[in-house]
Amino acid sequence: MKYMILLGSLLTLSFCPSYVVAQEHQVYTLGESISEAFSNNWSLKAKKEKIAQAADSKRQARAEFLPKLSMSYGYTRLDEATTVYIPNLGDLPISSQNNYQWKGTVTQPLFTGFALVSSYELAKLGIDQSEMGLELEKLDLALRVKEAYFGILKAEKAVEVAGKAVESLESHVKVARSFYKVGMIPINDLLKAEVELADAHYNLVKARNSDRLARSAFNTVLSKPIDRAVKVKDIVSYEAEKVNFQKSLDMAFKERPEIRLIDIHLLQAGQQVRLARSKVYPEVTLNYNYIKEGDDPGVSGSLFLKANRWEATAACSWTFWEWGKTYYSVREKQAFRRELKRTRQALKDRIRLEVKEAVLALEEAEKNIPTTRKAIEQAEENLRVSEERYKAQVTTSTEVLDAQTLLTRASRNYYDALYDHSLAKARLQRSLGTY
Repeated sequence: MKYMILLGSLLTLSFCPSYVVAQEHQVYTLGESISEAFSNNWSLKAKKEKIAQAADSKRQARAEFLPKLSMSYGYTRLDEATTVYIPNLGDLPISSQNNYQWKGTVTQPLFTGFALVSSYELAKLGIDQSEMGLELEKLDLALRVKEAYFGILKAEKAVEVAGKAVESLESHVKVARSFYKVGMIPINDLLKAEVELADAHYNLVKARNSDRLARSAFNTVLSKPIDRAVKVKDIVSYEAEKVNFQKSLDMAFKERPEIRLIDIHLLQAGQQVRLARSKVYPEVTLNYNYIKEGDDPGVSGSLFLKANRWEATAACSWTFWEWGKTYYSVREKQAFRRELKRTRQALKDRIRLEVKEAVLALEEAEKNIPTTRKAIEQAEENLRVSEERYKAQVTTSTEVLDAQTLLTRASRNYYDALYDHSLAKARLQRSLGTY
């Protein structure tokens, strides 16, 4: 047994690390991230349950068209047998004290003022509504995944830039300390360099913490353990895109689930008006009863009752006066439909603004990328020249520190512009109703 336990432990140690390494080295692409979020996200799963609920609601509404079967069984005990007086014969019994009855009923609605039809159409539209809700959730989730994805890339570059700043300042402090020891610079220059280095370390710690938080946010969107190690594939290239605002707007009006969802609500409101108006009409129902009666629990008939019989009834009921209740109910539903039409117009205005904002953000990022990339080259050259001048003691430490600050800022601006371009494209796709 000891040897088996030892062997099992060795096998566990040999296999587990490779599995862990495989997990840690999994690199997500943007498409894989979205697919996994779609598979795991709890909100999407809840929306799918909504569709299943709506489908069952439709089946319930369809069942209302079909005949209903019911059954009843009852016992009636009279205080005394019912009699009838007949001249010359006296009181003759016409019923028993014990009366049992079993009744089977078939009920078929013939006309309900179109209420059943409207209810069925509402149930069908409920499925469409749930499906649009799912599409809307997918769009929002895809955008959240993209934001989390590029959030990781931004955080990674922030750590990289902060790390390079620390390395550069450490090298500068080393040179400044050597100069100070031989009396070539005053203590103030050395102290200033050391303060800048401490500030760079502070920024590096903050950048690393932001990086961990960005990965936690990514895991949360993918419904994964929050502290799971995760890597994403970098996207450093970009393609300039010419976006036509009017064509984009037409596409948004056609594809956005929010527009289609309000259109479904408008159709539902029309059916609700029809449903409310159905109270104006009479209702016609056909009932068929099969009855078995008797004076014993077996309902096998008696001296006064036939063992079985049937009856069919066509009934019409009509509530023709309720002090305007139906009238005002119809008006309420009509007002709701008008409200939806105005809401639709407001939504189109909001979409128009969202598309415009996304187009402008994309154009802004495209213009900033070449500018910020050139700024990095200039800042790197400026730092190189400043360091050489400082080593030759033809400039002060302040110039080197300023050059390093400019390079750090230019690097951050470049990566912000690069990933803001991808984010702007993602938000434009969301505003158009795609992902």
